Amino acid sequence: MTVVIAVAVVVGVLLVVFSTLSVKIVREYQRIVLFRLGRSLGPRGPGLVLLNPITDRSNWVDLRERFLEIPHQSAITRDNATISIDFIIFYKVIDPVMSVLQVQNFAGAAQNIAATTLRSVVGDMTLDDVLSKREEMNAVLRTKLDDVTERWGVKVTNVEVREINPPPAVQEAMTRQMSAERTRRAVVTESEGQKQAAITVAEGEKQSAILSAEGDRQAAILQAEGLSLALERITAVARGVDANTLMLQYLDALRDVASSPSTKVLIPMELTNLLSGVRDLAGHLGPLGAAASNGAAVAADTPGSS
Repeated sequence: MTVVIAVAVVVGVLLVVFSTLSVKIVREYQRIVLFRLGRSLGPRGPGLVLLNPITDRSNWVDLRERFLEIPHQSAITRDNATISIDFIIFYKVIDPVMSVLQVQNFAGAAQNIAATTLRSVVGDMTLDDVLSKREEMNAVLRTKLDDVTERWGVKVTNVEVREINPPPAVQEAMTRQMSAERTRRAVVTESEGQKQAAITVAEGEKQSAILSAEGDRQAAILQAEGLSLALERITAVARGVDANTLMLQYLDALRDVASSPSTKVLIPMELTNLLSGVRDLAGHLGPLGAAASNGAAVAADTPGSS
């Protein structure tokens, strides 16, 4: 009885071990590359996979995108500048069977291929291009690495350069250049500000001068119009005053003629018009004007006058 129990226990343990080795559960992002008696039977999975633990061997392959860090690599640029670069490779297994059959250690192989490819790419670029054209360098590295890893069933999805360390002398020169460039930009910005300020001030002065000239012109026009109106009024008044004044002067002259002892007197031709004007003026002046008018008539009728 004891022997039977022991045999049953041994058989149960063997069954557990056999089932553990025979039954594999493959996740969605995994594949099993199955080898039977040394021959590849292709990928298996996902799901439940049954194996013969005696004749079958399996290799697990992860299909998810992964990354590989490439440590600092020294390279010489086309203008003979030694720089140190480290970058990251993102890759994904496309063919599980090829990734197992064609390369033994993908990480080591990829690291060495990346180092040699980096030196090749940097050797065709100048230092300024390496520092300023990272995107272009990333694209070239990705293309060349993908051409190599394609035969391994691996796709290089992206390459990102993380850090570029030029020589100390180059770093110092770059620092001086950056400082000089910033100084130049500051001077240019200050000059532009002064220029804009001067333009603004000049425009303000121009507008002020225009407005002042316009005001002076308007004032001169108004002053000239006022002077012209005043002159017209003075002329109109002066015309009436001159006629009355001339009549009064004629009256004074006639009075002097009447009292003169001369026997010959020269009378102007327009005496008749003058006398009519004197009569009109006398009508406005009242009794004194009438007496003056009569005196003028008497003087005109004085004997001996001609």
